[in-house]
Amino acid sequence: MRIAVLAHCRHPIAPPFMGGMEAHAHALARGLQARGHDVTLIASGDSAGDVPLIPLMDRHYDADYPWHQWHGTPVLNAHLDRHHQACLERVAGMGFDIIHNNSLHRFPPRMARAARVPMVTSLHVPPFDTLLRAVRDSIAPWHLVTGCSASHLAGYFPEGPPDHAHVLANGIDPAAWPFSPQGDGSAIWAGRITPDKAPHLAIRAARRAGLPLRLHGVVEDRPYFDRMIRPHLSDGIRFDGHLPSDGLARALGRASVLLFTPQWDEPFGLTAIEAMACGTPVAAIPRGAVAEVLGPAGRLSDPEGGDLDRALIAALRIPRHLPRDRVLAHFSLDAMIDRLELLYRRAIAARDMPAPPVAYPPIALPPGLVRATT
Repeated sequence: MRIAVLAHCRHPIAPPFMGGMEAHAHALARGLQARGHDVTLIASGDSAGDVPLIPLMDRHYDADYPWHQWHGTPVLNAHLDRHHQACLERVAGMGFDIIHNNSLHRFPPRMARAARVPMVTSLHVPPFDTLLRAVRDSIAPWHLVTGCSASHLAGYFPEGPPDHAHVLANGIDPAAWPFSPQGDGSAIWAGRITPDKAPHLAIRAARRAGLPLRLHGVVEDRPYFDRMIRPHLSDGIRFDGHLPSDGLARALGRASVLLFTPQWDEPFGLTAIEAMACGTPVAAIPRGAVAEVLGPAGRLSDPEGGDLDRALIAALRIPRHLPRDRVLAHFSLDAMIDRLELLYRRAIAARDMPAPPVAYPPIALPPGLVRATT
């Protein structure tokens, strides 16, 4: 198949990855290519990978419009709309069999519905108004939608998912996250340094439990870091910066437990399965899909994380083969791509099927998009 993988453009799709969405897009494109598909990545122009690239824009938007300052503003919205429209008009005439849309922008789903473009839209965040309406308006036999957990998908379809919406768990290459049979007695936390990821709660839990803690990630919210993280750093609580994937795999494998502290309705939690693949059990705050993903490979605190130290101590007793086995059984890259190939073929075969009614009144696309794709 000729497949276009449309990525989110806040950050480049390039290592070291800024977050789970970037790592997912990179692994997806390379995994599909390894299966023999003709794959093109559509992403910011400063992305890097082993597949051909169509630039959605010259460079990732956070470089010019940092999310924490510009999110939701007319200026950033216009910037994203302009580049998505121009790129989709270009891509529409390039003969792709399927577009795998990971963009979180409203134009691709609406284009798929209006112009009968075979597409799989994967949702990576909890619903927000414009994306929610676009997804529910545009779902069709040739436009399939995936959530990365049952609880995540339920946020978009609280009445129950329709036939064209599916759970598709994220997958990783277990070989890139090698098993470590024993930890060194320390805890680890990894992710973007921002309040909704809440590393300050990991610090509190590790201190209460008496375990050393290593923090890894990009400082995305500097005032939060300076106020809530920096004052607590010491010999026992260290911030060791942002690591490339191989370095992070080594750090996760050395640790005895991962602290996972989401303060939003976590759709999945890629860091958790990366740690689990290394054999490292997880102590977590049960928001969103956390319990669904961890299963017996983790221990949960109360919903506010007040007793996360108790969960941490309990997680230390989980045999390390169990987290690894759970990833191999449920969250491998091969399993994800097996499932996607079936969805791609289903969407392509359904291109001429009758369109179902929409959930909300449709919102018109910019005229150029419809003309370019019909």
